[in-house]
Amino acid sequence: MKNPGIHHVTAISGPARRNVDFYTGVLGLRLVKKTVNFDDPGTYHLYFGDENGTPGTILTFFPWDNVAKGRVGVGETQQTLFRVPEGSIGYWAHRFVEKGIEHENVAKAFGETVLSFRDPDGMRLALVGTPGAEAEPAWTSDGIPAEHAIRGFHSVNLLLAKAAPTAAILTDVFGFTEIAREGSVIRLKAGETKNGGIVDLHEAGGFLAGRAGGGSVHHIAFRAENDAAQKEMVARLQKAHGIRTTEQKDRNYFRSVYFREPGGVLFEIATDEPGFAADEPVAELGRTLKLPSFLEPHRSRIEGVLPELA
Repeated sequence: MKNPGIHHVTAISGPARRNVDFYTGVLGLRLVKKTVNFDDPGTYHLYFGDENGTPGTILTFFPWDNVAKGRVGVGETQQTLFRVPEGSIGYWAHRFVEKGIEHENVAKAFGETVLSFRDPDGMRLALVGTPGAEAEPAWTSDGIPAEHAIRGFHSVNLLLAKAAPTAAILTDVFGFTEIAREGSVIRLKAGETKNGGIVDLHEAGGFLAGRAGGGSVHHIAFRAENDAAQKEMVARLQKAHGIRTTEQKDRNYFRSVYFREPGGVLFEIATDEPGFAADEPVAELGRTLKLPSFLEPHRSRIEGVLPELA
């Protein structure tokens, strides 16, 4: 399998402007696409990532002003983690103190330095110090030096009643391999993929089920190089695991199918093609509202109900 790993993570947030201010102004990510939820065009769908919106760097949000708070529990993503250079954790801890960001003490997990924190909606996030990341390209903004900037996803941590059925999907369909265990957490890695190449499975039976809402992750998308690769994964899911996906949905910047994995987490398979430059140049990503063709006739009405972002 070419380029296995996480394509994007999609979460639910509160007010859109606050969401943009945090992810661009505090974390220094790029707003790479400003569009709407295709199934609910009265709300935004905001995409953050690196300069190009490269798979493995993309965190997306459905923001609602008055959304009820979610609850982390079994069958949900417990934490979303980003990669930063190994020597940058101190910089980020200081930045979080300066900006009043809720965060925990620096800790160690699987031999790596981890700084856990939360966004304004309580979404559980972390930065992981990664050797060699400083040599990789970085999107920089808001005065964050390139040597400290976020490079993309490190991993996601899934909270599950039983890890084995989910691990079977990740290994057999998505190209992951178990590489380590630490306490009740199993770490799986997708080959040599740097951004989005790790999924941690936290087995914790007896916990309450998760509840979707502000600060919770809606779904995790895994990469398929193209339609043919996606079709192979869909066939493998049905033949080997008895799981059927939805029909393919065109999301303009990728094409997707969805399914519930055995642990209850909503998974997506998203194609790398065509990418976020499909409807605007890379230099202008995220500046204007982009709509799919079927919503263009309703642009005036949609723009009239969406809140201002700046």
